[in-house]
Amino acid sequence: MPGFEFFGDEERHQVNEVLGTGILMRYGFDAGRKGIWKALELEQAITQTFGCTHAQLVSSGTAALTTALQSLGIGYGDEVIMPCFTFVASFEAVISVGATPVLVEIDDTLTLDPAAVRAAITDRTKCIMPVHMCGGMAEMDTLQAICGEHGLALLEDACQSIGGSYKGKCLGTIGNAGTFSFDFVKTLTCAEGGVVMTNQKELFIKADAYSDHGHDHKGVDRGADLHPFLGYNFRISELHAAVGVAQIRKLDRFLAIQRKNHSILKEELASIPGITFRRIPDPAGDSCTFLSWFLPSEDLTRSSVAEMKESGILGGQFYWFDNNWHYIRKWDHLKTAMTLGHLHPDHREAIIRNVNASFPGSDAIMGRCISTAISLLWTEEQIRDKGKAMKAAVLKAMGKS
Repeated sequence: MPGFEFFGDEERHQVNEVLGTGILMRYGFDAGRKGIWKALELEQAITQTFGCTHAQLVSSGTAALTTALQSLGIGYGDEVIMPCFTFVASFEAVISVGATPVLVEIDDTLTLDPAAVRAAITDRTKCIMPVHMCGGMAEMDTLQAICGEHGLALLEDACQSIGGSYKGKCLGTIGNAGTFSFDFVKTLTCAEGGVVMTNQKELFIKADAYSDHGHDHKGVDRGADLHPFLGYNFRISELHAAVGVAQIRKLDRFLAIQRKNHSILKEELASIPGITFRRIPDPAGDSCTFLSWFLPSEDLTRSSVAEMKESGILGGQFYWFDNNWHYIRKWDHLKTAMTLGHLHPDHREAIIRNVNASFPGSDAIMGRCISTAISLLWTEEQIRDKGKAMKAAVLKAMGKS
């Protein structure tokens, strides 16, 4: 992780094919394309690679979540249960369709705690959104069962776990719909982009139209399309899709390197006294984009982060507890529903009420967690040196505590 580390001639070739036609938009202008349709090519590759029936490319992972929520019929007055550890895009998408994000506790998988999900269900709940953070996965069997019991949609935010799987099924293809992000720091990058994946044809038809101003794409050209419902411009460009065409062909290579490097680093850190590692519900399916590990206390974790910073090895280490992009503790703009425009008063009140709960279980987990991003470019010697330096920093912190 991420795919940009292996950007090269393959990506340049794909982009140059598009530049050679001069047709940079994914729809229309058929005569000038010379048979080159990169977005369609990438969508087909996604269905073949990840084992889903349909894939709709869009402009970002956020757009993918928004499109999926709308395609599932989720809107004003509905509640979407999601984890309090995620990226801000997850709740931004929910709010953008008029629904209310209901944040709940995580467990040692760093994903949704199923017991917390059950406790949060109300008569307004319409969807459960597991977020497969940092390369791993949620307890999908349990979450599927909960959705089945209550008649809820299951939407997977798999933006950080491209290539991961759960019991033989690719993450993002297990629920009613799933999403990937192809932004610059994801396992596969288009620079910017995302995809909605589903095995349900009706959902795909809605996502296809919604992401292109509501065009039904049934006409002989765009001018002949009808508009069965309102949509937005969430289109990906042919240039971005072209990068993805090259990247997806490298996925197996990326995953093999990640898993090898992850294993070596974990081996180096395993001898730290008191260290534990994130629980992965299906270890064989871990995409290994991060190695997430826990120290015995928040104080020791903070001291270790400080020692790594002082030693110059903090790069690639994420202490999410103090991070204002990924954990509820620092999301003051969400807690106050701070927007540029005006939300409906009922919507605003529901957001504030649902996100200002306390999360003691998650705080206890995140306060002790460090996630180390796994580079594709490390040599084994570099990994072992990094692991030894990290261990030395933790041991030094222990000596001071």
